[in-house]
Amino acid sequence: MFLALKMRRPLLLEGEAGVGKTQVAKTLADLLGSELIRLQCYEGIDAAQAIYEWDYPRQLLYSRSESQNGSNLRGQLYTSDFLLERPILRAVRAGARAVLLVDELDRADDEFEAFLLEALSEYSVTVPEFGTIRAPEPPVVVITSNRTRELHDALKRRCLYHWIEYPSFEREMDIIRLHVPAASAALVESVATAVARLRELDLVKSPGVAEAIDWTVAATLIHAPALDRASADVTLGAAVKNREDVAHVRSRLVDLFDG
Repeated sequence: MFLALKMRRPLLLEGEAGVGKTQVAKTLADLLGSELIRLQCYEGIDAAQAIYEWDYPRQLLYSRSESQNGSNLRGQLYTSDFLLERPILRAVRAGARAVLLVDELDRADDEFEAFLLEALSEYSVTVPEFGTIRAPEPPVVVITSNRTRELHDALKRRCLYHWIEYPSFEREMDIIRLHVPAASAALVESVATAVARLRELDLVKSPGVAEAIDWTVAATLIHAPALDRASADVTLGAAVKNREDVAHVRSRLVDLFDG
């Protein structure tokens, strides 16, 4: 994070889902006192949804109204009043006062990734009706990926790269205690132990840190002094989010808690 700020380079974070990649950008925005602008990627996202769009319904209503008054509409429809800023344009205009989070870029297609690379190389957006809008200073950029597909080398070359591992056992307990201060020491340790064991199983989706926190909260709500086979069974949905995984874990509860 320090190098990304000093070198003004995007920070590319990869790792399993739930290890805290998105939280890095949120925390960075808090520390800098900057606006967090989030671009959530998904299959089929295009440049218009990421940069800007014109508010066509409002333009149509305005044109109908002004036409009835005999006004000349030339130059009136494409003004800032009708421009819908999307995350990239907002970040470019905000410049160094913003943290742009490009979340789960691996969900977008190759064409969008290439477009994003071009936008980040210049930190500028061209609106034909306005001209080119450039960031006074580059915004801080954090890109996350769960590696559902491999990102291109051209994008990686522009970024500083970091792989986020699952936290160590002690670190995970610290995180749980921070988020669930009411949890007893025995409960925190038992949840961290159970999560570590689940990650050793061949699950479709291993529990992340967020699931460890949720599991602790769930166990606290049913007043479990520590996570055991019975309390784990009734709160398993807080940590395991796949039908096949739930069945697999339930078949291993004896080994997980009594083995």
